Amino acid sequence: MSQLVNPHGGGALKPLLVPETERSADLERAKSLPAVPMTSREVSDLVMFAMGAYTPLDGFMGEADWRGCCTDMKLADGTFWPIPITLSASREIADNINVGQDVALTDGETGDIMGVLTVSEKYTIDQKLECTSVFRTDDAAHPGVQKVMEQGEINLAGKVAALSEGHFPTTYEGLYMRPAETRALFTEKGWSKVAAFQTRNPMHRSHEFLAKIAVEICDGLLIHQVLGALKPGDIPADVRVDAIDALVENYFVPGTVVQAGYPIEMRYAGPREALLHALFRQNFGCSHLVVGRDHAGVGSYYGPFDAHHIFDEIPADTLETQALKIDITFHCEKCDGLATNRTCPHDEKFRLAISGTRLREMFANDEEVPLTFSRPEVLKVLKAYYATQG
Repeated sequence: MSQLVNPHGGGALKPLLVPETERSADLERAKSLPAVPMTSREVSDLVMFAMGAYTPLDGFMGEADWRGCCTDMKLADGTFWPIPITLSASREIADNINVGQDVALTDGETGDIMGVLTVSEKYTIDQKLECTSVFRTDDAAHPGVQKVMEQGEINLAGKVAALSEGHFPTTYEGLYMRPAETRALFTEKGWSKVAAFQTRNPMHRSHEFLAKIAVEICDGLLIHQVLGALKPGDIPADVRVDAIDALVENYFVPGTVVQAGYPIEMRYAGPREALLHALFRQNFGCSHLVVGRDHAGVGSYYGPFDAHHIFDEIPADTLETQALKIDITFHCEKCDGLATNRTCPHDEKFRLAISGTRLREMFANDEEVPLTFSRPEVLKVLKAYYATQG
């Protein structure tokens, strides 16, 4: 019998999805409520609530939790939480909503009702404080900053009753797994130590190297795909899934890897987001999170090891899930294989830097991709995808 890490907060998982037997009646009632349209980020957060990934939160944050989260990475009750999970509305919509009132939460793109919020608070935020605290910048070119700056003027707080997980369970059938489901699967496999490998890219040789280090250390590996909205140029989830399936089938020992997906939308908050990734991986049952170069970063806003360092800046008992910190990985001609700065003594001229960005550039420029960069089975999947992109 495996002994997995506890859900964050020490209690039981807290999925906020209304039981299926009650959902149709609640959905019918929600149609008569004032509607609050959500952004794609807020929709993804609601689905994270629904599946229990945001345990122990019971809804969108109020002002005290928002402020504590920004400044101290703690909620008002002292619970560790590194990134605000908030819901915004235009002033026009907020002015017509009273505290204590139920409102219908709708997908701002489709109009579909996703849940009901019991409004406990309405407040405004200091957007610059949130951006400089969470993203370490208020540069509007940063995609996470841009999202915060574009959100509605008023934040609405309160408990959430989720009525839908959107398209994720059907679009990604077999891949979309809730925390209760991954925990059950790990227990069935007899795994106690499980490493999560976060990815929003197909896995190249460097990723494979990191993943195999994790397999050496833990009982098994969860390759955890981002299924929420990504930034322009990122490769779609279904293509990534096929590429990773090809890699796992041909280059990993059977039974050591589980591939799953989850619905979050990336914030690209670098170090803070690495902490959030570890936090909700604890809810999924993972004891470790692989943290490589510039985890959850974008552009040059963060140093390559900032996400490593931030785990050393929080108290040791903050999270049960620990960072598995791995140095920058590359192919060394003289070593004749993959290595890191900790294992390779050779000059830079012998090193081939491997990254998802560079891989996309090679395909865009119709360059030959070396096998030291990516496995042939993976390249076959990616070539087929890029051939459809004109």
